Amino acid sequence: MANFAKPENALKRAEELINVGQKQDALQALHNLITSKRYRAWHKPLERIMFKYVELCVDMRKGRFAKDGLIQYRIVCQHVNVSSLEEVIKHFMHLSTQKAEQARSQAEALEEALDVDDLEADKRPQDLMLSYVSGEKGKDRSDRELVTPWFKFLWETYRTVLEILRNNSKLEALYAMTAHRAFQFCKQYKRTTEFRRLCEIIRNHLANLNKYKDQRDRPDLSAPESLQLYLDTRFEQLKIATELGLWQEAFRSVEDIHGLMSIVKKTPKASLMVVYYAKLTEIFWISSSHLYHAYAWLNLFSLQKSFNKNLSQKDLQLIASSVVLAALSVTPYNQTRGASHLEVENEKERNLRMSNLIGFNLESKLENREVLSRSAVLTELVSKGVLSCATQEVKDLYHLLENDFLPLDVASKIHPLLMKISKLGGKLTSASSVPEVQLSQYVPSLERLATLRLLKQVSQLYETMKIESLSQMIPFFEFSMVEKISVDAVKHNFIAMKVDHMKGAVLFGNMGLESDKLQDHLTVFAESLNKARSMIYPAPKKASKLCEVLPGLGEIVDKEHRRLLARKSIIEKRKEEQERQLLEMEREEESKRQHLLKKTEEAEKKRLAAMFEQQRAERIRKEIEERELEEAQALLQETEKHLKRGKKKPILDGEKLTKQTLIERALSEQLKERQEQEKRLQKVAKTMDHLERAKREEAAPLIEAAFQRRLVEEKVLHEREQQLEVELSRQRHDGDLKEKNRLARMLENKMIFRERVISRRQAEFDQRRVEREERIKQIIQARKQERDIKRKKIFYVGSEEERIKKMREEEEARKREEAERRRKEEAEHKAKMDEIAEKQRQRERELEEKERLRREALLGRALEGISRPSEIPAGSHSTEPVVVAPAAAAAAPAPGKYVPRFRRERPESSGPAPPSEPDRWGKPAPSEPDRWAAGSRAPPFQSDRRTSGSRAPPQDSDRLAGGGSRATPPDSNRFGGGSGSSKAEPWRSSRARNPQRG
Repeated sequence: MANFAKPENALKRAEELINVGQKQDALQALHNLITSKRYRAWHKPLERIMFKYVELCVDMRKGRFAKDGLIQYRIVCQHVNVSSLEEVIKHFMHLSTQKAEQARSQAEALEEALDVDDLEADKRPQDLMLSYVSGEKGKDRSDRELVTPWFKFLWETYRTVLEILRNNSKLEALYAMTAHRAFQFCKQYKRTTEFRRLCEIIRNHLANLNKYKDQRDRPDLSAPESLQLYLDTRFEQLKIATELGLWQEAFRSVEDIHGLMSIVKKTPKASLMVVYYAKLTEIFWISSSHLYHAYAWLNLFSLQKSFNKNLSQKDLQLIASSVVLAALSVTPYNQTRGASHLEVENEKERNLRMSNLIGFNLESKLENREVLSRSAVLTELVSKGVLSCATQEVKDLYHLLENDFLPLDVASKIHPLLMKISKLGGKLTSASSVPEVQLSQYVPSLERLATLRLLKQVSQLYETMKIESLSQMIPFFEFSMVEKISVDAVKHNFIAMKVDHMKGAVLFGNMGLESDKLQDHLTVFAESLNKARSMIYPAPKKASKLCEVLPGLGEIVDKEHRRLLARKSIIEKRKEEQERQLLEMEREEESKRQHLLKKTEEAEKKRLAAMFEQQRAERIRKEIEERELEEAQALLQETEKHLKRGKKKPILDGEKLTKQTLIERALSEQLKERQEQEKRLQKVAKTMDHLERAKREEAAPLIEAAFQRRLVEEKVLHEREQQLEVELSRQRHDGDLKEKNRLARMLENKMIFRERVISRRQAEFDQRRVEREERIKQIIQARKQERDIKRKKIFYVGSEEERIKKMREEEEARKREEAERRRKEEAEHKAKMDEIAEKQRQRERELEEKERLRREALLGRALEGISRPSEIPAGSHSTEPVVVAPAAAAAAPAPGKYVPRFRRERPESSGPAPPSEPDRWGKPAPSEPDRWAAGSRAPPFQSDRRTSGSRAPPQDSDRLAGGGSRATPPDSNRFGGGSGSSKAEPWRSSRARNPQRG
């Protein structure tokens, strides 16, 4: 640690170290100088050193060094030059803010810059690897590397400055400015955590200020300037808390303002109170405390109407409408009904706190708890004229909800009013302290209130109502929401109703006496019935008779005369009353004019008094300055005497003499004298310590001897007191024995009385026990009978259910068996049909094969006849067609080929064919060509083409294949051609018997 003869040398040494890049050593050198006890007197160079010191601390982000240096500098210049400390702190905060802004702008520039070598590559490999490892985006990483450290340092700067200035009455303005800048920092960068900590720091500072009231430089809160600074800080805290959405911290800020006002016992200005109540309305609305929200709006309206003369009529109307709607939004029933004792006590304490915040002083007694209530605030609205200032829609809504009884039309009439109200509101003019009013926020609460009013009024008229009808009457909500609202109202005993969803009805109950509920309705109903009766049965008009009218004519004239006289007297009285009122109004006007004149005179007197006080204060200030100058001159002379006495060199050579310089020099000399005096006192104290030690060493044997003598005397005294105590104990014992012998004679009587009481109580106990056992037996018997009846009912119900269940199971089993049987029959029928179809397809394939072979045989013979050239006639080359004779077609077949029977039996000659066998109807069967010519059947190859897509009937195929047999059974010889009519009949009969066969 280097010792410098002058502080300027330390500053030069620090600058040299900074130039060579050793900022840490420079900071350490300046820190050693500032914290040294050698330089405790303030000099002008010390301020330059502090400027350089805080610059180094900010550059290197050394918050701890900065705090230590500022604390030491505060000790040095607290009583000499406080303005120097203010300048250093302002410079410190300016540098910290500037560095933080530079870091933020640098981070934004890095984010926007295009710092890549290859424009086609999105990112460098090292950037990709860094992003994969860190898991951060580019902006987050740049903020963490550049912005966050400087923001932390700036936050630490604000905390350090607030800690240094918290108990300095001369730098209250700087303390308030620092708090405001810290609030703005939290607002600008959305630092909610730091804002909570800042509020707690300021709150602790005020608490310590009130706790330690004997501090030397403690700020005086009773001074108007100090109080205004503290209030401005709290109101700024309240505004920032609401802008950040920290409603809990905003409520605590409101409590801080109220506590500060309670400490100083003064009410802030009206402009601040307007902001106070405006923020209270927001806080209470967010916390769903509608009652306190309404009271806050009411106080805000009163302040605006009383102190804001520039407020327009439209703005006043909007504010009044907000007050009325806020009061109407309060739930119309007590939500603490049925709560536990602990909850009631907590609610009472909460009411006390809230009422204190909004300007009420509630007592904790039970009878005073109804001060804050919905009915009270509505009554106050009417009495203060708030309702008359509201819009017409709000007035109509108030009368519909609070005065009118329209159970069936209330919702339909309220709905259009709410639609109009939701469109009202907006920003107010600059003359209003409330920036904006939106009436649409009250619409949900008003819809809920309208639903409750409708349910309440309907429950007074009806006992039962359909759910559909009730849902149609309430256009705001679905019935599920109406049901939720009604559940809450029933819970708090506002209405009595039940919902029966099975019947689709709503059941209303009785809340009180029948007469209380229907007294108004019965009166209206009776009046309506009287009107209807008078219309149906009018009173008969009697014919006027002169003889009946004349006797009463004089009485009528007298009555009319008396009525006219009375009317004249009434008119005279009204004239006198009007004249009296005019005189009263003139008297009031005169009193008002006198009062205004008096107030003007008082204001003028106050102005003159204030001017006089100002002149007097100015004169006193000048006198104080002159006195201070004289004291400084005297102090300078005394200092010069000391310098002459000490043969020291004069200290004012070549310097300009000023008041501040004289005071500084005098104080520095006094400080040196005080330090020398302290050294002398230390030396004297050391000498006194030696003397005291020697005296105690000499007095120790004397004290020990006196102690031994005292022990002997106390031993003798103890033995004497012990003997006296033994004698007293013996006397008390003898007295107790005599008392025992005296009371022993009553022991027998006591035992007799005790036995008598016990026997009487035992008899009473036995009797009650017998009665109780008898009652228990009766109860057991009755319960046994009930159990038997219940068991029989259960057995009967169970057996009946079992029988029904068994019948149901049997029916289901029968249905399953029937379905299974039907399914099996269908499967068998399908199998039979498939089998018949397969047989039919097999038979068709065989017939096709048979026809193919026959065609091949026929075509083979025809080709053989045509292939002989000797049999071709001479005119074969003519265009006439060649007709082949039937005899040629009947040529002898080639060996190894199949020949039909009719071909084999036909002779080779060209004579007529032999007659065929007759069929079973007695007709001769035609030959094959004749049948084709007659058109009864197509040739075999044409039949083949015709039936290629669909199966031919089996009998036709058999007839073609059988050479004239028309009913060949399926099992007959397929290549034989007999008629076989005797075998065909059974087959036909089987087809007729079973038509399902193929």
